Amino acid sequence: MNDLVRQYTDLDDSDLEWLHLLVSEWQLLSDLSFADLVLWVPTRDGARYVSVAQMRPNTGPTSYQDDMVGRLVPRGRRPLLDAALDEGRIVREGDPEWREEVPVRVESIPVRREGRVLGVIARNTNLLTVRTPSRLELTYLQSASDLAQMIAAGSFPFPSEQVDMDASPRAGDGLIRLDADGLVQYASPNALSAYHRLGLATDMVGLHLGQTTADLAPAKGPVDESLASLASGWAPRETEVEGGDGVIQLRTIPLKPKGVRVGSLVLLRDVTELRRRERELMTKDATIREIHHRVKNNLQTVAALLRLQARRMDDDKARGALDEAVRRVGSIAIVHETLSQNLDERVEFDDIADRVISMVAELSPGRVTARRSGRFGILTAETATPLSMVLTELLQNALEHGFGPSAQGTVEVAADRADDALRVTVVDDGRGLPEGFDPQRAGNLGLQIVRTLVVGELGGTFDMLAAPGGGTRVLLDLPLEVSAK
Repeated sequence: MNDLVRQYTDLDDSDLEWLHLLVSEWQLLSDLSFADLVLWVPTRDGARYVSVAQMRPNTGPTSYQDDMVGRLVPRGRRPLLDAALDEGRIVREGDPEWREEVPVRVESIPVRREGRVLGVIARNTNLLTVRTPSRLELTYLQSASDLAQMIAAGSFPFPSEQVDMDASPRAGDGLIRLDADGLVQYASPNALSAYHRLGLATDMVGLHLGQTTADLAPAKGPVDESLASLASGWAPRETEVEGGDGVIQLRTIPLKPKGVRVGSLVLLRDVTELRRRERELMTKDATIREIHHRVKNNLQTVAALLRLQARRMDDDKARGALDEAVRRVGSIAIVHETLSQNLDERVEFDDIADRVISMVAELSPGRVTARRSGRFGILTAETATPLSMVLTELLQNALEHGFGPSAQGTVEVAADRADDALRVTVVDDGRGLPEGFDPQRAGNLGLQIVRTLVVGELGGTFDMLAAPGGGTRVLLDLPLEVSAK
């Protein structure tokens, strides 16, 4: 619509915003009218109309099988458009049109904003299935007529109450028509069922909807008074009401076809099951986060016990082995701590990598500098846990075996992220690899853990090479899920 309006018309941005607001609401008018809607806007030269938007009804057959958006018609070919635009009134005169052997009643509704007519809505009703209307259909049509008059007067839609039509109730979900005093004139079967679920045991016609709704909702002090006013339809609002065994979503639309409030339209939807599932998901998410939190606490307890045991060891090798175990357990605990703070089983791995680097760097404080470059991005828990252990082992190996007791140097962890792959490079400027070293076979327990996790758990490849200029370079190539970005 933006492109068409800017290409063919002189409407400004505020006018275009009004048309967007109208189009976001007019599914309701289409459903209540049982009719197709096409929005025509005059071109800047005034010689033609351009169709900028179209809506088909969910409540009846369409009058247009083809897409009308973008079509141009010269002024004079459709007299009803001309009359509505020039006179600023709803035009219903004329006999039905025949389209592909289908009779169609055409009406034109001027779209007014601040006293100016911006365009015309052509309302096209398929008359092929016309029959004696029911009470529900008569209520729909009367409400549609009121809304059409409000559009023609420039009082609908409501600029301060833009709604999300994907989440708001629709006419078919449930509809209540109120009179000017807030008394129920008509309630559709779906609306009646929703209120029965709230605990209403009687019919609704003649009841004051605001007071009835407040009585059915749990007592919440002053909130009841505002709920009674809202449900009476005095202002355009949305809210949810919970009572009995149900939850209903309400949207109220004051009807002022001639500038004076004649009643209100209340759209409602039973969202009981939806809210129940949302609460179950919230409970599940909270449970999962609590599990991760407890796992992290237990791992930290294990690490503390291992650290205490290491301090009591007289053998340096045994103490070193326990210290390595502490760091391995700690790397897993970091992942679970991060998962305990998230709503899903995915983590921002850059933070985890930085914490692992800081933890392992304590092996050589002040001598070897460890840093990260590039971004790992968001990873799933299935990838993050083994990868954190792999980084721990590689950094630990570089600091312990790549540098002498008093040597200084640097270790860099570089991440190169693509949509479906991750390359991790760990480079140090230490003493390098021993002659004849085979990274796929040789090595200590740490390298065996790396090979097992990279190949077995992560499905990737692992290699160790001599770095240009001295030192060691470790390459990890890991496949990733496309959705983990």
